[in-house]
Amino acid sequence: MSATEPVCDVREVLDLVADKWSLYIVSNLRDGPRRFTELKRAVDGVSQRMLSVTLRRLERDGILLRTVYAVMPPHVTYELTPLGVSLLTAAAPLIAWSNGNLEQIAAARVAYDRVQAI
Repeated sequence: MSATEPVCDVREVLDLVADKWSLYIVSNLRDGPRRFTELKRAVDGVSQRMLSVTLRRLERDGILLRTVYAVMPPHVTYELTPLGVSLLTAAAPLIAWSNGNLEQIAAARVAYDRVQAI
């Protein structure tokens, strides 16, 4: 590797997949390409700026593909690359665990907050 080539280490990859929005966006692309506005509606709580930043980062890292269609108005879609599909496959158990334990986590938070308030 030359001195001008960027270095990508495990910590950087984990930072990519462990940030607040990346896996949420990747999981929302599991059924195929989506437009920016569709993702914005689907990813609850993400700002337009943060969605743009995260999409650019995922594109740079080869997780998704951005396609611009030359129509008026411009039409842009995002879809998973094969690398993105493999990330989704690896993350699917974590996403399922999260969905399956939402109520328990919410109850634990309420109990913890109740004890802390005393």
